[in-house]
Amino acid sequence: MQITDTIELSAIIRKENDFYVALCPEYDIASQGKNVEEAIKNLKEALELYLEDPDVEKPSKAEAPMVTIVKVDISGSSGNLRSKSD
Repeated sequence: MQITDTIELSAIIRKENDFYVALCPEYDIASQGKNVEEAIKNLKEALELYLEDPDVEKPSKAEAPMVTIVKVDISGSSGNLRSKSD
């Protein structure tokens, strides 16, 4: 019987054009797929290949990342920004 070590890592998924991109922030590794399931499957494969390297430090426990939404004013009319001549 083979005992397998496993760890839970985070996956952030977002749609980019016609594909879904899955990113693991703990290792900054990403993959993509035609749907969410395929993107996650491909990310898992990429992570397993990366973690096969004996020189890669393998965490004993992953800390859950904080993910939030940040609203950014892109109107360009912010009075707090200094002009290039300042």
